[in-house]
Amino acid sequence: MSDPSTSPGTGAGPEQPGAGSVPTPGDADRTADGHLAPSAVADVRSPLSDGEWHRLHPLTPVLRGGLFLIVVMGIVIANLRDRLITWFLPGLAEWEQYEGGDPVDYVWQNNLWLLAGLVVLGVLVILLGVFWLSWRFHTFRITGDDVEVRSGVLFRTQRRAPLDRVQGVNLTRPMVARLLGAAKLEVVGAGMDANVKLEYLSTANAEAVRADILRLASGRRLSAARDAAAAAERRGVPLTRAAAGAVSAGITGLIDGVDADATEPASVVHIPTGRLIASHLLSSTTIWLLVMLAAVIAGSIVGTPWALFTIVPMLLGFGAYWFRSITRSLRYSIAPTSSGVRITFGLFTTVTETLPPGRVHAFEVYQPLSWRPFGWWAIRVNRLSGRSATDTQAQQLAEVLPVGDVADVERVLRLFLPDLTHDEAVALIDDGMRGPRREDRDGDPYTTTPRRGWWLRPLSWRRNGLLLTRGMLLLRRGMLRRALVILPLARLQSVRISQGPVDRALRVANLTGHTVLGQVSGAVGIIDRADALDAWQRIEAAAIAEASSDRSHRWDEAAALDDALTGRMIQGDDDQAGGCSARTTVSEPARPEEVR
Repeated sequence: MSDPSTSPGTGAGPEQPGAGSVPTPGDADRTADGHLAPSAVADVRSPLSDGEWHRLHPLTPVLRGGLFLIVVMGIVIANLRDRLITWFLPGLAEWEQYEGGDPVDYVWQNNLWLLAGLVVLGVLVILLGVFWLSWRFHTFRITGDDVEVRSGVLFRTQRRAPLDRVQGVNLTRPMVARLLGAAKLEVVGAGMDANVKLEYLSTANAEAVRADILRLASGRRLSAARDAAAAAERRGVPLTRAAAGAVSAGITGLIDGVDADATEPASVVHIPTGRLIASHLLSSTTIWLLVMLAAVIAGSIVGTPWALFTIVPMLLGFGAYWFRSITRSLRYSIAPTSSGVRITFGLFTTVTETLPPGRVHAFEVYQPLSWRPFGWWAIRVNRLSGRSATDTQAQQLAEVLPVGDVADVERVLRLFLPDLTHDEAVALIDDGMRGPRREDRDGDPYTTTPRRGWWLRPLSWRRNGLLLTRGMLLLRRGMLRRALVILPLARLQSVRISQGPVDRALRVANLTGHTVLGQVSGAVGIIDRADALDAWQRIEAAAIAEASSDRSHRWDEAAALDDALTGRMIQGDDDQAGGCSARTTVSEPARPEEVR
């Protein structure tokens, strides 16, 4: 491992003796003009983010599948031990003639326990050797530009995620890993199957590495300062005490929930458990579950076994999915952080994802018909998750607000859209989510379906429409299921106008705003052709202007450069006071983002 004071790409010089570690800057470290104070110019680089290769948690092979393998082997041996002994030890085939018919009794009474113990020990040694080799050759490193992972013994694999393409960082704590004080980190890249996984790390190391990755992705360089006293204290803790503490913390986390960092703000939305369960009971999944249950009962009464064989497995699958959807949404929280929006959810397996600024490509605020009496809404987004749009985990990550009232919707939208003013938020709610109002339909700001095309949208033709506002394209649609789609213009990929033969006859057109694939559709149909062409031209000009000025993919780069210049100027003043000259160097700009 290289000297941390000279690690490449740190952007900081050697640490002064007695200076100690440099604290991570927060809002309290900023001056009145918004810049960081000179004492908080450099961020702390954790020991695992020093640019050197490091190994994962020693229990990684077991947590990644070794535990499952051991359980499966135990089940197989317990159920097929007679046949296995006959296959692999044909000399002991006469044990079948032995009274009792149990191979364990045969081994014990024929004084073969030493041989059997050696065989079991040999198998365990082989498994431990395979696990050790897998762990030994599975390493990672975090540099100033990339996160890299190498794995494999015979066939080597190396994956790399450029930091300026990072779309988010997910921290997952499965139940067994939580009991052992471990967690897995997933760096979400800008592409299908582009994610880089660090599974597993200790929970404390995973939190520190996640913070480093997000700060580096923001454009800020980290210093190599470390807290030597804390590291020495960690090294001095006995392994047994550390393991006991990890298990105790894991059990406490299962009971009390995830302990959030005390320095981070509390969740801006609090969803009562009763509301969350009721929202799932009133969902379409519950309706299908009841239909299948009724079919099973009817099949049992009528006496059609073929129906039971086909419907019962589907009923069990739907029931398991319905139960998982509830447990995954429990303990939900969403809060702003210095690195983006942090979303935590899950009862047994806890997932904490951090979405940096500018990583959300589309929003949909929707309300099913069964939620309307209660005034509940939900929000889902399109984002690059590295998974297929039909993947169940991708669908879960798309829900940034499972259920909430209008006030909750406004809080969440203002987290992701910080430039949204209060008046604009009120207009979104009144005109976009609830509108149009019956008493003021002539004053509706949205371009809606013309009267001649009402029969193509018989229920929603007055509501169906679009609106171009500051930095956003708003699409309003649906009557039974209300929905408002928000497309940030800086993230818009393209805009399309299409017509079918019926549309041409009615002089209407369909407009689609293209974003990354996801649960949100950016299409709105049956708009007057002239209005659609005018909107297409205005959207094109506005999207080009927004994209050219957008720097959210390196959201803290300007502050990092300003802090570096401030620190060098201060150092230059000190050097000139001591008779030395100082020179200021400006680093080259970051690469432009390929996928917005």
